[in-house]
Amino acid sequence: MSLVEILRVLYDDIIRHDPLAPDDPARDRCILSKGHGCLALYAILVDKGYFPAEELDRFCRVDGILGGHPEYGKVPGVEASTGALGHGLSIGVGMALAARMQGRASRVFVVMGDGEINEGSVWEAALCAGKHRLSNLCAIVDYNKIQSAGFTAEIQDLEPLLDKWQSFGFAVADVDGHDVSALNSTFARLPLEADRPTAIVCHTVKGKGIPFAENDPKWHHHSRFDPQVLDDIYQAIGGRA
Repeated sequence: MSLVEILRVLYDDIIRHDPLAPDDPARDRCILSKGHGCLALYAILVDKGYFPAEELDRFCRVDGILGGHPEYGKVPGVEASTGALGHGLSIGVGMALAARMQGRASRVFVVMGDGEINEGSVWEAALCAGKHRLSNLCAIVDYNKIQSAGFTAEIQDLEPLLDKWQSFGFAVADVDGHDVSALNSTFARLPLEADRPTAIVCHTVKGKGIPFAENDPKWHHHSRFDPQVLDDIYQAIGGRA
């Protein structure tokens, strides 16, 4: 739920993409590095026409294409298979370098989780992006302050997060990740600096929109619900469709 507005703004207003020409070399690329947030991406891809809405009913079923992490080549619109965390930025660096070498105007957006960026591979990729001054690369951190086992501040404190990205050669900004207007105006300024990659830290709320789940680490891996709890979730998001 913390990802919804970020992806909505990217796919509605920022990313150059066409579901009728998903392999267009000139398209922008968006990599959901925090692959466990795939349901938000799947909903956006359905809305944009990459595959029918009925496919959502087959999520994680053997007769469907939608797994618990996005899979390139199987799910239309997915640019990279992500599941083992920490790989998306490295893939994005490669895509951004390829675009430069081939003379394409393609931009690359990589959406990462805050717990994910504990991974050393993220910072190796960040060093490489800074070295090559990849202004066509934008790293986006979904900073909801909760990771798999608890609060990020308790498990591995990330602060000062903006300073970290800046020290790796990125132009930086932070924004309310649920404020559509603020997200639009921030992404519209890309690249923030003409000769540097960009890192945008989006301050978000885990479980946004479901009051009894917001900011509660116990809901990170919640998968079984009593019927009443499920009804309460539907009510929180406006009722069953």
